[in-house]
Amino acid sequence: MMSRRRSGVTIAALAISAGLLVAGCTPAAEEATEAPAEETTTATGPDFSSVQVALVPGGAHPYFQPWIAGGEAAVAEFGIGKTEFNETGEWDQTKHNAAIDSMAAQGFNAFGIFGVSPTDINTTFLNLKGQGFAVGSLASCPAGDVNEADFCLSTDTGEAAYLATVALIEQMGGEGAVVHLTGNAVDSNTVRRIEGVQRAIDETGGAVTLLTTITDIDTDLQSAEKAVTDLLAAQGDAVNGIVTTAYNPAVAATKGVESTGLPIKVIAIDDDAIILDAIRAGTISGTVVQNPWGQGYVGSYVLAALQTGYCTMNEPGLIVDSGSFLVTADNVETYNADREATSKSILAAFQSEYMTCG
Repeated sequence: MMSRRRSGVTIAALAISAGLLVAGCTPAAEEATEAPAEETTTATGPDFSSVQVALVPGGAHPYFQPWIAGGEAAVAEFGIGKTEFNETGEWDQTKHNAAIDSMAAQGFNAFGIFGVSPTDINTTFLNLKGQGFAVGSLASCPAGDVNEADFCLSTDTGEAAYLATVALIEQMGGEGAVVHLTGNAVDSNTVRRIEGVQRAIDETGGAVTLLTTITDIDTDLQSAEKAVTDLLAAQGDAVNGIVTTAYNPAVAATKGVESTGLPIKVIAIDDDAIILDAIRAGTISGTVVQNPWGQGYVGSYVLAALQTGYCTMNEPGLIVDSGSFLVTADNVETYNADREATSKSILAAFQSEYMTCG
């Protein structure tokens, strides 16, 4: 069974107060010839210089770009040999596996991966682990009850969607019709988000209804913009609130509501500049930001610690929430400091609770 989720450092940062809301609101590689070298430590800590971390999302998407800076921060702070970001998978599992194969052949020996296929990615994880590589599932956990990666560091997407919808319902005055805009219908993250939105709506006892859920519009901004334009043209007058749980639909909804002037409340996701500017201007109520920087930063450290043998997971396959944060006009200028502090806390939890090190 997949390990139980740890909640010690979670989306408690998303806790919503009434005053805040009034203010604005997821392949085979070449066979390793040697087991990982036994770890040595230096005067300043463990020696991670032999570790080359591959950070491999399923394809190009703006959400994953902060992985680069997070990985670079881990290299600078912990002496990891290197990290490299590879987004050439083109959202095709075969091409994704080929990119992973190529990086293994180049000497990368630790892998942080967002799987294209949540039902098949465990095969990729097993292949890599069978060759002696440390593997982390970043930004999405496999579908079902089994995680074959060493750990999963991802947003608790169902809970984040639930709390975002609660915030939206508050902004709507507790009644009306909601539209949910989200990503790939087969992505396990999307499934959890749909469930989270529905849970919040169900708790209103019928005062709020779900008008529609629109999936598969996060591939690119153009697709999302067309979907929003069509929605607002056909049903805009019937929509009281929009909750978006994928990056491109969030930007599209923000732009769409702004351009039409419709009195629709919006809770977005992530922190594209267009979204943050709209919060400052009062066009939308808020956004739920995730923690891709922390996934790259913490994930790179954990992978290096596991690959060198300096640490072992106390609970293999452990799922850890990387954090979510409600951003409104009240904290739009300061939330990133809170996000980085949360990342440091998550790292400390790995070092002291989730792993045995030294």
